[in-house]
Amino acid sequence: MKELSQQGEPALSGTPQQWHDIDWCRVQRNVRGMQVRIAKACREGKWRRVKSLQRMLTRSKSARYLAVRRVTENQGSRTTGVDKQLWDTPNAKWNAVGLLKVRGYKARPLRRVYIPKSDGRERPLGIPTMTDRAMQALYMLALSPIAETRGDPNSYGFRIERCTADAMAQLFVCLSQKASAQWVLDADIEGFFDNINHEWLLRSAPTDTRMLQQWLKAGVVHKGQLHATDAGTPQGGIISPVLANLALDGLETLLKQHLGVTRAKKLKVNVVRYADDFVITGTSPEVLENEVKPWVEQFLATRGLQLSAKKTRVAHIDEGFDFLGWNFRKYEGTLLIKPSKKNVKAFYSKIREAIDTHRTSKQEDLIRLLNPMLRGWALYHQPVVAKQAYSWMDHRVFVKLWRWAKRRHPNKSLQWVRQKYFRTIAGKSWMFATTVLEENGKKREVVLYSLADTPIERHKKVSGEYNPYDPAMEALGEKLRMDRMLNKLKYRKQIGSLYASQKGLCLLCKQAITRETGWHDHHIIFRTQGGSDSMENRVLLHPNCHHQLHTRGLHVDKPAPTGGLMTA
Repeated sequence: MKELSQQGEPALSGTPQQWHDIDWCRVQRNVRGMQVRIAKACREGKWRRVKSLQRMLTRSKSARYLAVRRVTENQGSRTTGVDKQLWDTPNAKWNAVGLLKVRGYKARPLRRVYIPKSDGRERPLGIPTMTDRAMQALYMLALSPIAETRGDPNSYGFRIERCTADAMAQLFVCLSQKASAQWVLDADIEGFFDNINHEWLLRSAPTDTRMLQQWLKAGVVHKGQLHATDAGTPQGGIISPVLANLALDGLETLLKQHLGVTRAKKLKVNVVRYADDFVITGTSPEVLENEVKPWVEQFLATRGLQLSAKKTRVAHIDEGFDFLGWNFRKYEGTLLIKPSKKNVKAFYSKIREAIDTHRTSKQEDLIRLLNPMLRGWALYHQPVVAKQAYSWMDHRVFVKLWRWAKRRHPNKSLQWVRQKYFRTIAGKSWMFATTVLEENGKKREVVLYSLADTPIERHKKVSGEYNPYDPAMEALGEKLRMDRMLNKLKYRKQIGSLYASQKGLCLLCKQAITRETGWHDHHIIFRTQGGSDSMENRVLLHPNCHHQLHTRGLHVDKPAPTGGLMTA
């Protein structure tokens, strides 16, 4: 039997003395084991045991290591809070682990920044300090198993291995048949993140109340002035998405209990939610207006929320409605899901702005700027009826680039401009492309991504009952993660091939490589030592594991059929 430390985790033999000494495989295993136990106790309704296990997890060193690792490797790791501090060195990360203690902890105010929204308004973000981010990440490790276990089956926002395409696919299931519901309540919550009632959250959220109160009441600093936060959860905090989900969990299950499961099925009432956006189907407008909507308003009122009078409406499926950037509408009895006009217009504005602000850039730099934007938009709409939108967008981008090219050479003929900036590739004319000379002396063509060449592929929806913390669903979760990562990497063929050959695992710590962790394309024999760029000389590692490898002088080999090999 393994010896347990006072924190309730297996005692670490050979306690690490610095950041790069940490055994991440053991750390992940310790935290995962505790999370599985929390989820099991939650399913069984043993709330005293849940609280005890949460306390044990948040005080464990393994959880603190993971919390620091998360906030120093995510996209916001270089954004400072009001204290202007960053943990950007191994020593800073190691010292930060010792700061994550409950005794003496006091949350600092948030730094207020604004980012533009699609409708022209600005969305306020609150940037916590690194210490506050790490404390939130620590407590989220203990809160996430409960949120996943208690979450509504058809809630898809801010949840593990769930995405907008899952919500779209569920709505297709609910609306596509001839006998499906014909009416929908397209709901929008007024100022969701800014108005959640603090008292309700403190009573209902299954986490340490003292810590939660500090994060909610920390206040924000804007233009040198401290402003109190009396309601809402700060957008920008790591734990905010989980708290937002907790505020709306029960919308689906409690509504069906209120109507009666049998009656709800007869009335074809289905709820599909992504974060604070949700759609409720029904057989008639009377059911939605007179029964469902009043109940939803009462459900939200207890949480300090209300529906937006302007944006909430009851619509017939033949009229259609927009949800998550798509338009759902039946044409002569056939449900078609297309990119919404609002989404297409907003994306074209983004492309147009990028081209206008790079009028003097090199063609290859402009292509490298536009390609990720075009590919990302194309892949988002890949599961729906998007060919027409792709063709329209390709045409508008071409017109914009043609004007960009002509403006650069006002004294040249149109034929000269065409020959300089556009080529015929694989039988397709007018391809925006150029040739670049690589470091090895080889020439390579850089071509603008063609939206119309994106194949339409139907999305495989995650099961509504999927729980990443249920051991019985472990195999399903691994397959789901692998499939979705490979789908994400299919246009990066070499990275996708490496990912598949490693079975989705980092060869150093043997833990999963995900979208959240990111990866580093590592050369086994360094290029400075004559190593090549061939697939045989490359492996994928976590960014932190890559630093650890160089710091400690470790070495990784290509995975054999049974797995990878790591030597000191």
